[in-house]
Amino acid sequence: MSCGRNEKRTAIIYALLAAAFYAVNVPASKFLLSGVGPMTMAALLYLGAGIGIAVMSLAFNLVSKRKEQEKFKKSDLPFVIGMIVLDIAAPICLMLGLRYGSSSNASLLGNFEIVATTVIALLIFKENISKRLWRAIALITLSSLILSLEGADSLRFSRGSLLVLLAAVCWGFENNCTRKISSKSAYEIVILKGIFSGTGSLAIALAVREHMPDLANIPPTLLLGFVSYGLSIFLYVKAQNILGAAKTSAYYAVAPFIGAFFAFVFLRERLTGVYLIALAVMIAGTVLVVADTLVKNHLHEHQHIFTHTHDGVTHMYVITHSHWHNHYRSNKKHNHYHTGKELENALAMSR
Repeated sequence: MSCGRNEKRTAIIYALLAAAFYAVNVPASKFLLSGVGPMTMAALLYLGAGIGIAVMSLAFNLVSKRKEQEKFKKSDLPFVIGMIVLDIAAPICLMLGLRYGSSSNASLLGNFEIVATTVIALLIFKENISKRLWRAIALITLSSLILSLEGADSLRFSRGSLLVLLAAVCWGFENNCTRKISSKSAYEIVILKGIFSGTGSLAIALAVREHMPDLANIPPTLLLGFVSYGLSIFLYVKAQNILGAAKTSAYYAVAPFIGAFFAFVFLRERLTGVYLIALAVMIAGTVLVVADTLVKNHLHEHQHIFTHTHDGVTHMYVITHSHWHNHYRSNKKHNHYHTGKELENALAMSR
């Protein structure tokens, strides 16, 4: 069923807001790290997302009845554990990377998650990758390499960039774990991520005796987690319900560039020649990703022919029906996906 033009515009706004809300994460975290340790920061961000989405879920249940969704099974446990463990490791690596490097670099390096997710899906799940996406992977990897070698101008000995890249690889594995349970409730998945990953990060912070932040720093960090992780995912899912998963992810690809813009405007980070070169290469790679994932809507018409023989006379009946659906454009495959919960949630749960 097609949706109205206004509804599509609203969905595009949701997708761009989801990208903008997540983009706030890196520069805002960089600012807050002056008063909050990196492991504690990771814990509070995820706890903020988990608590916020839990409150939203409770409010939603009070005002409307939610449809029954597939329950978690015992076979899902390895993927749930993997998702939680990786969601502990990834934000800690990101926060440590931000401590050593600039938020503008970290924002762009976040796009390496596309490379990690795709390569892992190829190696482990044997998914097909188009030639266009391979070119995008090459460009994004090249840009990440340029940023990693920038040196003392913004990242000391590239420690910051290497830690951010490690975070992207962890999230790449996490995306593939989440993909295996994406048919389950989106609310439940985000709450699991937030509460258990946040608690795990907090336990590590306490174990290494990281300095606990002042009480004044806790509410804004929790709020940042709710907005940049929790609310971002919520708006992403709302956009997917109208646009479909692939087109929503294409709009969401602007997030790293919004984050870099915020870093320059609010943190006054300096532009360098090397950074501008890396930015141009990253934009080219992202454009190829968007081109590879944009959804093309089209109408398929089917004819069913039935014959019936009576008293030696054969009668033919032709029944025609048609339906709209989406497909990914690629060079070799013409794979079809109805925009059901499994596909839509797969890309939504990347944080």
